[in-house]
Amino acid sequence: MERKTFIKNMAWGAAAFTILPRHVLGGNGFLAPSDRITLGYIGVGKQAMGLLGNLNKCPETLVLATSDVDSKKLARFVERATEENGKKVATPVTGYAKYRELLERKDIDAVVVATPDHWHAQICIDAAKMGKDIYCEKPLALTIAEGRAMVNAVRKYKRVLQTGSMQRSWKPFRHASELITNGYIGDIKEINVSVGEPVRQCDLPAQPIPNELDWNTWIGPSLYRGYHPVLAPPIENTKDWAGWRYYHGFGGGFITDWGAHMFDIVQWALGMDESGPVSFHAPQDPLAKEGASFQYANGVTVHHKLWGPGNAIQFIGTEGTIEVSRSFLRSSPGSIVEQTLKPSDKRLYESDNHYQDWVDAIKKRNRPVADVEIGHRTASVCNAVNIVYELQRDVKWNPKKEVFDDAAANLMLSRPYRAPWDFMDF
Repeated sequence: MERKTFIKNMAWGAAAFTILPRHVLGGNGFLAPSDRITLGYIGVGKQAMGLLGNLNKCPETLVLATSDVDSKKLARFVERATEENGKKVATPVTGYAKYRELLERKDIDAVVVATPDHWHAQICIDAAKMGKDIYCEKPLALTIAEGRAMVNAVRKYKRVLQTGSMQRSWKPFRHASELITNGYIGDIKEINVSVGEPVRQCDLPAQPIPNELDWNTWIGPSLYRGYHPVLAPPIENTKDWAGWRYYHGFGGGFITDWGAHMFDIVQWALGMDESGPVSFHAPQDPLAKEGASFQYANGVTVHHKLWGPGNAIQFIGTEGTIEVSRSFLRSSPGSIVEQTLKPSDKRLYESDNHYQDWVDAIKKRNRPVADVEIGHRTASVCNAVNIVYELQRDVKWNPKKEVFDDAAANLMLSRPYRAPWDFMDF
Protein backbone atom coordinates (compact mmCIF):
# COMPACT_ATOMS: atom_id res chain seq x y z
CA MET A 1 0.00 0.00 0.00
CA GLU A 2 1.25 3.45 -0.84
CA ARG A 3 2.15 5.64 2.13
CA LYS A 4 -0.53 8.29 1.31
CA THR A 5 -3.25 5.64 1.02
CA PHE A 6 -2.18 4.05 4.30
CA ILE A 7 -2.29 7.37 6.17
CA LYS A 8 -5.68 8.24 4.62
CA ASN A 9 -7.20 4.90 5.69
CA MET A 10 -5.81 5.29 9.22
CA ALA A 11 -7.29 8.79 9.48
CA TRP A 12 -10.73 7.58 8.38
CA GLY A 13 -10.55 4.73 10.90
CA ALA A 14 -9.62 7.08 13.73
CA ALA A 15 -12.45 9.46 12.84
CA ALA A 16 -14.97 6.62 12.76
CA PHE A 17 -13.78 5.43 16.18
CA THR A 18 -14.07 8.83 17.83
CA ILE A 19 -17.73 9.28 16.89
CA LEU A 20 -18.83 5.92 18.31
CA PRO A 21 -21.26 6.38 21.21
CA ARG A 22 -20.01 5.41 24.66
CA HIS A 23 -22.43 2.52 25.06
CA VAL A 24 -20.88 0.81 22.02
CA LEU A 25 -17.47 0.90 23.69
CA GLY A 26 -18.65 -0.02 27.15
CA GLY A 27 -21.56 -2.31 26.39
CA ASN A 28 -25.31 -1.75 26.39
CA GLY A 29 -26.33 0.59 29.19
CA PHE A 30 -22.77 1.79 29.77
CA LEU A 31 -22.47 5.19 31.41
CA ALA A 32 -19.09 6.81 31.89
CA PRO A 33 -18.21 7.51 35.56
CA SER A 34 -17.99 11.20 34.73
CA ASP A 35 -21.67 11.11 33.69
CA ARG A 36 -22.84 9.56 36.97
CA ILE A 37 -24.55 11.67 39.61
CA THR A 38 -23.84 10.02 42.93
CA LEU A 39 -26.44 10.45 45.64
CA GLY A 40 -26.72 10.41 49.40
CA TYR A 41 -30.13 10.14 51.08
CA ILE A 42 -30.75 11.92 54.39
CA GLY A 43 -33.91 10.78 56.13
CA VAL A 44 -35.16 7.37 54.97
CA GLY A 45 -38.80 6.93 55.98
CA LYS A 46 -41.70 6.24 53.63
CA GLN A 47 -41.12 9.31 51.46
CA ALA A 48 -37.49 8.43 50.82
CA MET A 49 -38.52 4.98 49.63
CA GLY A 50 -40.69 6.55 46.94
CA LEU A 51 -37.98 8.99 45.96
CA LEU A 52 -35.48 6.15 45.67
CA GLY A 53 -37.64 4.39 43.10
CA ASN A 54 -38.31 7.54 41.10
CA LEU A 55 -34.74 8.82 41.11
CA ASN A 56 -33.31 5.42 40.28
CA LYS A 57 -35.25 5.57 37.00
CA CYS A 58 -32.97 8.41 35.98
CA PRO A 59 -30.12 6.58 34.20
CA GLU A 60 -27.40 8.88 35.57
CA THR A 61 -28.06 8.34 39.29
CA LEU A 62 -26.31 5.96 41.69
CA VAL A 63 -26.70 5.81 45.47
CA LEU A 64 -23.54 5.75 47.57
CA ALA A 65 -24.70 6.54 51.08
CA THR A 66 -27.62 7.24 53.38
CA SER A 67 -28.22 8.58 56.86
CA ASP A 68 -30.97 8.32 59.45
CA VAL A 69 -31.45 8.49 63.22
CA ASP A 70 -33.42 5.20 63.23
CA SER A 71 -31.00 2.27 62.83
CA LYS A 72 -33.70 -0.15 61.63
CA LYS A 73 -34.97 2.18 58.93
CA LEU A 74 -31.37 2.91 57.97
CA ALA A 75 -30.61 -0.80 57.50
CA ARG A 76 -33.78 -1.28 55.46
CA PHE A 77 -32.90 1.58 53.14
CA VAL A 78 -29.29 0.43 52.72
CA GLU A 79 -30.59 -2.95 51.55
CA ARG A 80 -33.17 -1.46 49.19
CA ALA A 81 -30.79 1.11 47.72
CA THR A 82 -28.14 -1.54 47.14
CA GLU A 83 -30.73 -3.58 45.24
CA GLU A 84 -31.64 -0.53 43.15
CA ASN A 85 -27.97 0.06 42.36
CA GLY A 86 -27.73 -3.53 41.18
CA LYS A 87 -30.07 -2.70 38.31
CA LYS A 88 -27.31 -0.40 37.00
CA VAL A 89 -23.91 -1.01 38.56
CA ALA A 90 -23.43 -3.28 41.56
CA THR A 91 -22.42 -0.74 44.21
CA PRO A 92 -22.73 -1.06 47.99
CA VAL A 93 -24.47 1.67 49.99
CA THR A 94 -23.01 2.91 53.28
CA GLY A 95 -25.26 3.95 56.16
CA TYR A 96 -24.43 6.73 58.62
CA ALA A 97 -26.02 7.66 61.92
CA LYS A 98 -24.80 11.26 61.51
CA TYR A 99 -25.66 13.05 58.29
CA ARG A 100 -22.60 15.30 58.40
CA GLU A 101 -20.40 12.23 57.98
CA LEU A 102 -22.23 11.58 54.72
CA LEU A 103 -21.74 15.19 53.61
CA GLU A 104 -17.99 14.91 54.16
CA ARG A 105 -17.70 12.32 51.39
CA LYS A 106 -16.19 13.99 48.34
CA ASP A 107 -17.48 11.25 46.02
CA ILE A 108 -21.12 12.26 46.62
CA ASP A 109 -22.45 14.83 44.14
CA ALA A 110 -25.93 15.48 45.51
CA VAL A 111 -28.19 14.72 48.45
CA VAL A 112 -31.88 13.90 48.78
CA VAL A 113 -33.37 15.41 51.94
CA ALA A 114 -36.53 13.63 53.09
CA THR A 115 -36.44 14.38 56.80
CA PRO A 116 -39.26 16.01 58.79
CA ASP A 117 -39.64 19.70 57.98
CA HIS A 118 -37.87 21.00 61.09
CA TRP A 119 -34.55 19.61 59.75
CA HIS A 120 -34.75 20.91 56.17
CA ALA A 121 -32.95 24.24 56.60
CA GLN A 122 -30.02 22.98 58.66
CA ILE A 123 -29.30 19.98 56.43
CA CYS A 124 -29.74 21.82 53.12
CA ILE A 125 -27.50 24.70 54.17
CA ASP A 126 -24.86 22.25 55.43
CA ALA A 127 -25.10 20.38 52.12
CA ALA A 128 -24.71 23.57 50.08
CA LYS A 129 -21.62 24.51 52.11
CA MET A 130 -20.14 21.10 51.30
CA GLY A 131 -20.72 21.58 47.58
CA LYS A 132 -23.66 19.19 47.18
CA ASP A 133 -26.66 19.75 44.94
CA ILE A 134 -29.95 19.13 46.70
CA TYR A 135 -33.38 17.61 46.25
CA CYS A 136 -35.42 18.76 49.25
CA GLU A 137 -38.90 17.52 50.02
CA LYS A 138 -41.68 20.04 50.31
CA PRO A 139 -42.48 22.27 52.09
CA LEU A 140 -39.05 23.76 51.66
CA ALA A 141 -38.82 25.32 55.12
CA LEU A 142 -40.55 25.30 58.49
CA THR A 143 -40.26 29.09 58.82
CA ILE A 144 -40.00 32.03 56.44
CA ALA A 145 -36.57 33.02 57.77
CA GLU A 146 -35.25 29.49 57.20
CA GLY A 147 -36.48 29.54 53.62
CA ARG A 148 -34.69 32.79 52.82
CA ALA A 149 -31.49 31.46 54.43
CA MET A 150 -31.75 28.35 52.25
CA VAL A 151 -32.07 30.49 49.11
CA ASN A 152 -29.08 32.57 50.14
CA ALA A 153 -26.91 29.52 50.84
CA VAL A 154 -27.84 27.78 47.58
CA ARG A 155 -27.04 30.93 45.61
CA LYS A 156 -23.82 31.63 47.52
CA TYR A 157 -22.40 28.16 46.88
CA LYS A 158 -23.85 27.93 43.34
CA ARG A 159 -25.84 24.79 43.99
CA VAL A 160 -28.91 23.34 42.27
CA LEU A 161 -31.92 22.72 44.53
CA GLN A 162 -35.17 21.13 43.44
CA THR A 163 -38.14 21.42 45.80
CA GLY A 164 -40.43 18.39 45.94
CA SER A 165 -43.51 20.28 44.68
CA MET A 166 -43.74 17.84 41.82
CA GLN A 167 -47.14 18.95 40.52
CA ARG A 168 -45.17 21.47 38.43
CA SER A 169 -44.01 18.46 36.43
CA TRP A 170 -47.56 17.18 35.86
CA LYS A 171 -49.21 18.21 32.61
CA PRO A 172 -52.73 18.97 33.97
CA PHE A 173 -51.37 21.50 36.45
CA ARG A 174 -49.12 23.12 33.85
CA HIS A 175 -51.96 23.28 31.33
CA ALA A 176 -54.32 24.84 33.89
CA SER A 177 -51.66 27.37 34.87
CA GLU A 178 -50.91 28.31 31.26
CA LEU A 179 -54.62 28.79 30.50
CA ILE A 180 -54.92 31.10 33.49
CA THR A 181 -51.68 32.94 32.72
CA ASN A 182 -52.89 33.64 29.20
CA GLY A 183 -56.35 34.87 30.21
CA TYR A 184 -58.50 31.99 28.97
CA ILE A 185 -60.95 32.56 31.86
CA GLY A 186 -60.56 36.33 31.79
CA ASP A 187 -59.42 38.30 34.82
CA ILE A 188 -59.04 36.20 37.95
CA LYS A 189 -61.41 37.38 40.69
CA GLU A 190 -60.89 34.81 43.41
CA ILE A 191 -59.36 31.41 44.04
CA ASN A 192 -60.49 28.69 46.43
CA VAL A 193 -57.89 26.23 47.65
CA SER A 194 -59.11 23.07 49.36
CA VAL A 195 -56.51 21.65 51.74
CA GLY A 196 -56.76 20.44 55.33
CA GLU A 197 -56.43 22.19 58.66
CA PRO A 198 -53.64 24.42 59.99
CA VAL A 199 -50.84 23.38 62.34
CA ARG A 200 -51.67 22.64 65.99
CA GLN A 201 -49.81 22.47 69.27
CA CYS A 202 -48.38 19.08 70.18
CA ASP A 203 -49.97 17.58 73.30
CA LEU A 204 -48.96 13.95 72.79
CA PRO A 205 -47.89 12.18 76.02
CA ALA A 206 -44.26 11.10 76.27
CA GLN A 207 -43.53 7.38 75.87
CA PRO A 208 -40.38 5.22 76.17
CA ILE A 209 -37.87 5.78 73.38
CA PRO A 210 -37.23 2.75 71.13
CA ASN A 211 -33.68 1.40 71.32
CA GLU A 212 -33.10 1.90 67.60
CA LEU A 213 -33.95 5.61 67.66
CA ASP A 214 -31.65 8.51 68.51
CA TRP A 215 -34.48 10.71 69.74
CA ASN A 216 -32.35 13.69 70.75
CA THR A 217 -30.98 13.96 67.22
CA TRP A 218 -34.45 13.43 65.74
CA ILE A 219 -35.54 16.53 67.69
CA GLY A 220 -32.39 18.27 66.45
CA PRO A 221 -32.71 22.06 66.32
CA SER A 222 -36.30 22.13 67.62
CA LEU A 223 -37.27 22.57 71.26
CA TYR A 224 -37.07 19.27 73.11
CA ARG A 225 -40.13 17.18 73.99
CA GLY A 226 -40.71 13.53 74.86
CA TYR A 227 -40.96 10.74 72.29
CA HIS A 228 -44.27 9.58 70.87
CA PRO A 229 -44.69 7.04 68.04
CA VAL A 230 -47.07 9.36 66.17
CA LEU A 231 -44.14 11.72 65.65
CA ALA A 232 -41.59 9.08 64.66
CA PRO A 233 -43.33 5.76 63.95
CA PRO A 234 -41.26 2.59 64.39
CA ILE A 235 -40.49 0.45 61.37
CA GLU A 236 -43.10 -2.07 62.50
CA ASN A 237 -45.76 0.51 61.60
CA THR A 238 -46.25 -0.62 58.02
CA LYS A 239 -47.96 2.63 57.05
CA ASP A 240 -44.85 4.50 58.26
CA TRP A 241 -46.76 7.76 57.97
CA ALA A 242 -45.39 10.14 60.57
CA GLY A 243 -47.79 12.50 62.31
CA TRP A 244 -45.06 15.04 63.03
CA ARG A 245 -46.37 17.07 60.09
CA TYR A 246 -49.47 18.10 62.05
CA TYR A 247 -47.64 19.62 65.01
CA HIS A 248 -46.04 22.98 65.75
CA GLY A 249 -42.26 22.82 65.91
CA PHE A 250 -41.99 19.92 63.45
CA GLY A 251 -44.46 20.55 60.61
CA GLY A 252 -47.12 23.01 59.50
CA GLY A 253 -50.26 20.90 59.38
CA PHE A 254 -52.04 20.35 56.10
CA ILE A 255 -51.49 24.04 55.29
CA THR A 256 -47.83 23.33 54.56
CA ASP A 257 -48.22 19.65 53.68
CA TRP A 258 -50.76 19.94 50.85
CA GLY A 259 -50.54 23.71 50.63
CA ALA A 260 -46.98 23.27 49.38
CA HIS A 261 -48.60 21.62 46.35
CA MET A 262 -51.80 23.60 45.87
CA PHE A 263 -50.75 27.12 46.91
CA ASP A 264 -47.68 26.45 44.77
CA ILE A 265 -49.82 26.09 41.65
CA VAL A 266 -51.63 29.33 42.56
CA GLN A 267 -48.27 31.13 42.74
CA TRP A 268 -47.26 29.63 39.37
CA ALA A 269 -50.49 30.45 37.57
CA LEU A 270 -50.46 34.05 38.83
CA GLY A 271 -46.80 34.63 37.93
CA MET A 272 -45.78 35.13 41.56
CA ASP A 273 -42.73 32.84 41.75
CA GLU A 274 -40.51 35.77 42.73
CA SER A 275 -43.06 37.48 44.96
CA GLY A 276 -46.23 36.77 46.92
CA PRO A 277 -49.37 38.17 48.55
CA VAL A 278 -49.50 41.57 50.27
CA SER A 279 -51.96 40.74 53.06
CA PHE A 280 -53.22 37.75 55.04
CA HIS A 281 -56.59 37.55 56.77
CA ALA A 282 -57.72 35.40 59.69
CA PRO A 283 -61.17 33.79 59.78
CA GLN A 284 -63.82 35.48 61.90
CA ASP A 285 -64.26 32.37 64.02
CA PRO A 286 -61.08 31.97 66.12
CA LEU A 287 -61.65 28.20 66.37
CA ALA A 288 -62.15 27.74 62.62
CA LYS A 289 -59.90 25.33 60.74
CA GLU A 290 -60.64 26.99 57.41
CA GLY A 291 -61.57 30.46 56.24
CA ALA A 292 -58.21 32.24 56.23
CA SER A 293 -57.42 34.15 53.04
CA PHE A 294 -54.72 36.22 51.40
CA GLN A 295 -54.67 38.88 48.73
CA TYR A 296 -52.22 39.88 46.00
CA ALA A 297 -51.44 43.45 44.97
CA ASN A 298 -53.66 43.08 41.87
CA GLY A 299 -56.69 42.35 44.06
CA VAL A 300 -56.89 38.58 43.54
CA THR A 301 -58.03 36.92 46.77
CA VAL A 302 -57.23 33.32 47.67
CA HIS A 303 -59.41 31.51 50.20
CA HIS A 304 -58.45 28.48 52.28
CA LYS A 305 -61.80 26.83 51.76
CA LEU A 306 -62.90 23.19 51.68
CA TRP A 307 -65.01 23.71 48.59
CA GLY A 308 -64.86 20.31 46.93
CA PRO A 309 -63.40 16.82 46.87
CA GLY A 310 -59.98 16.35 48.39
CA ASN A 311 -57.07 18.68 47.71
CA ALA A 312 -57.97 20.92 44.79
CA ILE A 313 -57.93 24.46 43.39
CA GLN A 314 -60.79 26.47 41.93
CA PHE A 315 -59.87 29.50 39.81
CA ILE A 316 -62.81 31.88 39.24
CA GLY A 317 -62.47 34.35 36.40
CA THR A 318 -64.67 36.86 34.62
CA GLU A 319 -65.15 34.48 31.69
CA GLY A 320 -65.19 31.07 33.33
CA THR A 321 -63.71 28.79 35.97
CA ILE A 322 -60.99 26.15 36.04
CA GLU A 323 -60.78 23.44 38.69
CA VAL A 324 -57.75 21.21 39.03
CA SER A 325 -56.58 18.42 41.33
CA ARG A 326 -54.64 15.20 40.97
CA SER A 327 -57.80 13.45 39.82
CA PHE A 328 -59.40 16.02 37.52
CA LEU A 329 -58.95 19.06 35.28
CA ARG A 330 -62.26 20.68 34.35
CA SER A 331 -63.72 24.02 33.46
CA SER A 332 -66.90 25.97 32.93
CA PRO A 333 -67.55 26.23 30.09
CA GLY A 334 -66.05 22.80 29.49
CA SER A 335 -64.39 23.81 26.23
CA ILE A 336 -61.79 25.95 28.03
CA VAL A 337 -59.55 23.11 29.22
CA GLU A 338 -59.84 21.42 25.82
CA GLN A 339 -58.23 24.35 24.03
CA THR A 340 -54.75 24.20 22.59
CA LEU A 341 -52.54 27.16 23.39
CA LYS A 342 -51.77 29.55 20.57
CA PRO A 343 -48.18 29.99 19.34
CA SER A 344 -48.25 33.54 20.69
CA ASP A 345 -49.26 32.45 24.20
CA LYS A 346 -46.81 32.60 27.09
CA ARG A 347 -45.48 29.16 28.00
CA LEU A 348 -44.36 28.04 31.44
CA TYR A 349 -41.33 25.90 32.27
CA GLU A 350 -42.05 22.46 30.83
CA SER A 351 -41.01 19.41 32.80
CA ASP A 352 -42.66 16.01 32.51
CA ASN A 353 -40.43 14.28 35.07
CA HIS A 354 -39.61 16.12 38.30
CA TYR A 355 -36.65 13.88 39.10
CA GLN A 356 -35.04 13.86 35.67
CA ASP A 357 -35.55 17.61 35.55
CA TRP A 358 -33.39 17.91 38.70
CA VAL A 359 -30.73 15.62 37.23
CA ASP A 360 -30.70 17.59 33.98
CA ALA A 361 -30.40 20.86 35.90
CA ILE A 362 -27.40 19.48 37.78
CA LYS A 363 -25.72 18.54 34.51
CA LYS A 364 -26.50 21.86 32.83
CA ARG A 365 -25.99 23.96 36.00
CA ASN A 366 -29.31 25.76 35.54
CA ARG A 367 -32.36 26.21 37.75
CA PRO A 368 -34.94 23.40 37.84
CA VAL A 369 -38.73 23.70 37.58
CA ALA A 370 -39.15 24.04 41.38
CA ASP A 371 -36.04 26.05 42.18
CA VAL A 372 -35.17 26.99 45.77
CA GLU A 373 -36.62 30.52 45.39
CA ILE A 374 -39.88 29.08 44.12
CA GLY A 375 -40.02 26.61 47.01
CA HIS A 376 -39.28 29.40 49.48
CA ARG A 377 -42.00 31.68 48.12
CA THR A 378 -44.61 28.91 48.28
CA ALA A 379 -43.54 27.85 51.78
CA SER A 380 -43.72 31.51 52.85
CA VAL A 381 -47.37 31.67 51.78
CA CYS A 382 -48.12 28.49 53.72
CA ASN A 383 -46.28 29.65 56.84
CA ALA A 384 -47.96 33.07 56.74
CA VAL A 385 -51.39 31.43 56.57
CA ASN A 386 -50.51 29.42 59.69
CA ILE A 387 -49.37 32.63 61.39
CA VAL A 388 -52.73 34.38 60.93
CA TYR A 389 -54.55 31.28 62.19
CA GLU A 390 -52.40 31.43 65.30
CA LEU A 391 -52.52 35.22 65.81
CA GLN A 392 -56.23 35.38 64.89
CA ARG A 393 -55.83 38.77 63.26
CA ASP A 394 -55.13 40.28 59.84
CA VAL A 395 -51.62 41.31 58.84
CA LYS A 396 -49.99 43.04 55.89
CA TRP A 397 -46.99 41.46 54.19
CA ASN A 398 -44.18 43.04 52.21
CA PRO A 399 -43.07 40.34 49.73
CA LYS A 400 -39.96 42.29 48.76
CA LYS A 401 -38.62 42.92 52.27
CA GLU A 402 -40.29 39.77 53.65
CA VAL A 403 -41.64 41.40 56.79
CA PHE A 404 -45.09 41.90 58.31
CA ASP A 405 -46.56 45.15 59.60
CA ASP A 406 -47.16 43.34 62.89
CA ALA A 407 -44.49 42.93 65.59
CA ALA A 408 -45.86 39.61 66.87
CA ALA A 409 -46.05 38.19 63.35
CA ASN A 410 -42.45 39.20 62.73
CA LEU A 411 -41.39 37.29 65.83
CA MET A 412 -42.84 34.21 64.11
CA LEU A 413 -40.70 34.60 60.99
CA SER A 414 -38.13 32.40 62.73
CA ARG A 415 -38.02 30.09 65.77
CA PRO A 416 -35.69 29.21 68.63
CA TYR A 417 -32.83 26.85 67.68
CA ARG A 418 -31.27 24.40 70.11
CA ALA A 419 -27.50 24.33 70.43
CA PRO A 420 -25.30 23.26 68.71
CA TRP A 421 -27.42 23.76 65.59
CA ASP A 422 -27.33 27.07 63.73
CA PHE A 423 -28.87 27.24 60.28
CA MET A 424 -27.50 30.78 59.77
CA ASP A 425 -23.89 29.60 59.99
CA PHE A 426 -22.91 29.83 56.32
